[in-house]
Parts: sequence; structure tokens; C-alpha cells
Amino acid sequence: MIKRKLSKIEKMVDGKLTKDDYIDLEIKGISIDTRTIEKGQLFIPIVGENTDGHKYIQAAVDKGAGASLWNEDVPLPEIDFPFILVKDTTKALQDLASNYNKQVGAKVIGITGSNGKTSTKDIIASILETKFNTHKTSGNYNNEYGLPLTLLSMNEDTEMAVLEMGMSALGDIKLLCEIGLPDIGVITNSTDVHINDLGSVENILKAKMEIAQGVKDEGIIVHLGDSPPLKKAVEELDRNIEKISFGENTSNDYVTEYLGSDNEGIKFKVKDNELYLPMLGRHNIYNGAAAFTVAEHLGFSTNEIREAILNVDSTGLRNELVKGENFHVLNDAYKSNPTSLRFALETLYDLEGYKQKIVVLGDMFGTGEDEVENHLQIGKEIDPNQVDLIFTLGELGENFAKGAEKNFSKDRIYTYRKLKELGKSLKPLIKKDALILIKGSRILEMERILDIIM
Repeated sequence: MIKRKLSKIEKMVDGKLTKDDYIDLEIKGISIDTRTIEKGQLFIPIVGENTDGHKYIQAAVDKGAGASLWNEDVPLPEIDFPFILVKDTTKALQDLASNYNKQVGAKVIGITGSNGKTSTKDIIASILETKFNTHKTSGNYNNEYGLPLTLLSMNEDTEMAVLEMGMSALGDIKLLCEIGLPDIGVITNSTDVHINDLGSVENILKAKMEIAQGVKDEGIIVHLGDSPPLKKAVEELDRNIEKISFGENTSNDYVTEYLGSDNEGIKFKVKDNELYLPMLGRHNIYNGAAAFTVAEHLGFSTNEIREAILNVDSTGLRNELVKGENFHVLNDAYKSNPTSLRFALETLYDLEGYKQKIVVLGDMFGTGEDEVENHLQIGKEIDPNQVDLIFTLGELGENFAKGAEKNFSKDRIYTYRKLKELGKSLKPLIKKDALILIKGSRILEMERILDIIM
């Protein structure tokens, strides 16, 4: 994590220390949340839509904060404490992270995409850490606050930084690239996941392409070549960077092929090299191929990649197989959209050896004007020969049930508005050797169902 004297911090954020008595005081780490702040950390009070971090300065002091940044237009509290005045604390957080990133000098891999960012990040990091001091985004710290905090938490001796870059508006990824300065950019795909935020698939693609504009000169952009609009956008980009495509189409630079799966992971090929990835879901061949591409361009041999990905450290709530006493849960509850839900159903179908399969599907929020139709259509697509029972949660989720009525009798479909009621109804219907898929939008926190049924 960052360790700097306040005299250095002052320059890195273009601020002004209120008392010269504190110039030699060293801070160790950064926090924007007084609930988790630790002794000696620099507190950065963020002004958000619903709260103002400046209100919590006393809590930060009481918990041992070493110093605090402070918006210059906010009156200083009457306490003897080290403050650095800045024009805007959010901008100062980002500037501090950018300058620290430059000082550490790690090679940076930035990853964006509608789906697959986190898994690709995890696979790449699992390879890089076998040779280099590697730092990666924790959880989904991938926005204008999370990415700076990720950079500021890396050690001085970090050699590789693997950064997830999320977005909800045009310009978001541009900003993250300005902070993270990626040497290599990865675009896993571009689908209609953010349609509510950006209004059109064209704008979503434009937002994803900001990482191609944001990689350093003579850098590399790795992208899914199976998407014609994405491939065309990358090919037409007039920049001095290397452009590398991956995907199943034989026209790609790195051709991948699904070979099969078991209940622990998938077997696939990249450039005719067979690999095994302990992640569920055949869609992970794309994430594996992206990681292979990056690793090979960083000097890793096929054997080194093959061995490294066997020990991938996966982020939770994404195709996570949870083992109960006599049944399993495919916990994919982190988020849901039409693309990722179809992938999850495909994964459920591929897993063998189960005597009963149940899907528990919650609302897919943020899919635009077609949100009702999206739910209906996926309900129609659920295979009655692969799934025994369907449970839905939420008002939108009821459209899964309506769509499924085409192929399922009504006694195989259950709809609920409340999670606890769903869990209590589901539990007695679970048979020995069952597999249950749980998936829904993040706000639903559908992983809570496990507490009821396990």
C-alpha cells in the first residue's frame, strides 16, 4: 500500500497542508470509509449524491486516521489534526492514485467488457503471479473510486497490475485509463448490458472502445474478434498500437475451441494448445483465450500458462459450485443480464450426474425498453428436458415464468416476490443429488437463498 510523508502527498494531490508541523508525518494506506478505516491511514472524505464524507471526520480521527484531505470550500473543523486542502477530494483521490501508479512503475493490464471482466482478470493474474509480483482488482472495485483505491493498495514492489474497468456512462473508461495508464487493454465483449445507462448498443461499443484509445502508445489491445462491430471498430482505430483478436472464428489471431467439461471446469484449445481451466461454463473459453493471449505476449510459454491456470483464484458469486450435504448449488448470483443468464443455463445443462435440476431466477434490471420481452424470451428458451423446476423472484422475474409456460406445466413453475418465501418453498422440493442454479441482479442479493436451503 502507499506509504508517503504528507509533504509528498501534498505535491501528489496539488494541495496545501494546513500546518507545516506535519510535513514529516507518514501515512500508511488510504480510506474513504470510516467504517473500515485503520490507524495511520489517510482519510479522503468523498462528496456523493446522498452523503458527504466531511461529516465523518471525527469518526476518522477517533479511529486513528493519520491525516485527511479536505475540500477547500468546506469549513475546517476546530481540531488539531493534519489536513491537506484540495479543490475536490474525488479528483485528489484519482490524482494521488495516478501519481502513485507512475511512481511504482508496474506494467498495467486494463480489462473491460459487458461480461467476463472479473473472470478474465482472475485468470490473467493467476498466470502473472507465477513470475511477477502481481496486484489485481479486489472484488469489483472497478469504478472512479474503486480503481484508484486498487492502485493505492498495491505494494511498492508490484511488477504487474491487473485492473478491471467498469462503466455506466460514456467517458468512464477514458477516465480510468487516464488514472491506470494501461500498457495492455482487453475488451472481453460488447453487448447490451448497459443499455439503460447508455441508450444504444452503439454507445456501449463506443464506451468499450475508450480503452483502445486509452492504452499507451505502442501498447496492445486484445479483443473478441467474433463480434463484427467490435472487430471493425478496433481495426479502424488509427493508433500506433498492436491489435490482437481472439475467439472461435478461424480468422482470429488466437483461435479458441471448446472441447468439453466436467463438474470442476472446462477443457479447451487456444492456437491448437489444449488447456484445462477450473471454472465452470463453456463461455469461459473466451476469458481463457484472452488471458492466454495476454500471457503469451508477456513472455509466458504454453506450458507455463497451462500450469498456472490450474490454480486460478476466482472471485465469488460467479459460477461458483457450492456443495451442500446432498445437493449442489451453482451460485451465479453476482449479476444477471440476457447474455450471462444464457451462459449460466448452458453451464447448468453441461453439468452431468445430477438427478434433479432447478433454476432460481431473479429480475434482470437495466436491460432497457425490452426488459419484459427479454425475460419472456429466456423463459421460452429454458429446456424442459434439462430443467425440472423453475422458481422466479420479483415482478420482472414473473415473465420468465410466463415464457416458460410454453414448455413447462404449471406445477413445475413457482413465482415469488419475496426471497424468504421463495427459499422456504424451495427447500422441501430439493431432492438428493440435485443441482440448483441461482442467478439475479445484484440488488436482489440472491446468494441469501443459500442461508435458507443449505
